[in-house]
Amino acid sequence: MKIYHNPRCSKSRNTLQIIEEAGIEPEVILYLQTPPSAEDIKDLLTKLGMSARDLLRKGEDDYKANNLSDESLSEDQLIQFMVQYPKLIERPIVVKGNKAVLGRPPENVQALL
Repeated sequence: MKIYHNPRCSKSRNTLQIIEEAGIEPEVILYLQTPPSAEDIKDLLTKLGMSARDLLRKGEDDYKANNLSDESLSEDQLIQFMVQYPKLIERPIVVKGNKAVLGRPPENVQALL
């Protein structure tokens, strides 16, 4: 099991705690320090069953500064912005095998335990 984690985020901390309380030591990926590649993000989107737009944090300054609300931007363009500005990636993402969930709310992770 892997968690794309931001220790400053309460939802991310709570999700990690649920996993650890279930007796699982996940691989913790501090994605702000080691951003996922475009291929990694595409893989996560497939496992989540989401589009790139669904995974964007719309309240971030980088979202507004880059006009990411523009509907003409392609999936690949949005993914490139997430690679360049990993803060744009909604968190936490928990992966187990070929499935993933977004820990919003943290209880979503129960589906993978």
